Amino acid sequence: MKIIISKEMGKFIYSLEKQTIAKVLRTLDLLEEFGYKLPMPHSKKVSRNIFELRTRGQQEIRIFYCFYQSRIYLISGFVKKSQRIPRKELENAENKYKTLVINTLDKI
Repeated sequence: MKIIISKEMGKFIYSLEKQTIAKVLRTLDLLEEFGYKLPMPHSKKVSRNIFELRTRGQQEIRIFYCFYQSRIYLISGFVKKSQRIPRKELENAENKYKTLVINTLDKI
């Protein structure tokens, strides 16, 4: 499956430490290869349409993504600092998913 990375997400990924960037890119390769079948500890479903790409290391990184029209869209990302997903981050990802769907429907 093809992964779509927005400029915003590209900036986020390349703002991380070099070692973390390498881990994120490796996890993205796994996501591209396995898609829906990517298991824990790399991926976890967090809501109806949103999945979490999990990168462990000195920096714990979470990237929210979704599957839409045979593609994988990276929606948002953050550096994890606590056990739970911050509600604000999940709401932000869900809003971006809705925007993606609406914008796509407008083009039809």
